[in-house]
Amino acid sequence: MMGSGVPWPPSQVLLNVGGKKYATTVDTLTQREPESMLAAMFSGRHTVSSDDVTGMIFIDRDGKHFRHILNWLRDGVIPTLQDSEYQELLREAEYYQLLGLVDNINTSLNKRKDNDGSVAELSRTEIIKCIQSDRVRFRGVNLSGLDLSKLDLSFVDFSYACIRKTNFSRANLQKAKFGDAEAEDSIFQDAILRECELIGANLHGALLDRANLQSANLQDACLTECSLYEADLRSAHLQSAKLTGANLKGANLEGANLKGAKLNSANLQGANLQRAYLREVDLRDSIKHYARRDHNGC
Repeated sequence: MMGSGVPWPPSQVLLNVGGKKYATTVDTLTQREPESMLAAMFSGRHTVSSDDVTGMIFIDRDGKHFRHILNWLRDGVIPTLQDSEYQELLREAEYYQLLGLVDNINTSLNKRKDNDGSVAELSRTEIIKCIQSDRVRFRGVNLSGLDLSKLDLSFVDFSYACIRKTNFSRANLQKAKFGDAEAEDSIFQDAILRECELIGANLHGALLDRANLQSANLQDACLTECSLYEADLRSAHLQSAKLTGANLKGANLEGANLKGAKLNSANLQGANLQRAYLREVDLRDSIKHYARRDHNGC
């Protein structure tokens, strides 16, 4: 289908983006965001393959929001969208490396956040630039409401940071530090948190479903009303952690240290507590929920 690569002339450009057809110009694609992937493609420095019959260039992306991409490149404006649609557009903007559009979308999203007046001090784009350095610290920084999903944030120091309602889903946070961080209602679904330091962190209402928390240190952490559905907590340190009302259904707590942890009204249905250390733990109103129980310290 694709013809041989030839330099693209400075004229009309015909694009097929995921099956949706668009017509634009080289100037539109290169001038507003000269460091973007699109600008690089049509700058004349590279060859671009087009269909031999239609002359269209195929881009293997969802074409739903590409019209917004073009309108941004033409006029420098972003559309009014629902938050979920902004997130979709944000993914496309990041793919095309349109950093100006990324910043504008994040600004619009942050204005909508209801974080008790809390506003993030950095954008996702700035975070990405920061984590390219060898040693990254966001100690005490306000990152509330940001979408930091799928990023490699391993070894990053978030101690004392304000990360309320921040999205870390599917992020790599191995050995990151969250000591005394304010992380209420944050999202850590499917995130890697192995050997993380979360001592004294406030994770009330946080979503940690299927998160990998092996050997994580959660001593004195507040995990009340937190969802840890099918989370991997093997060998985790949960001494004196507050887990009142937490959902631990299907969680793997094998070998975890739960000495003094508060598990009132916690859902332990199907949880694995084999070899868990449960001294000074009151399971009277949780015992009816769990099945596997071969622990130490009773």
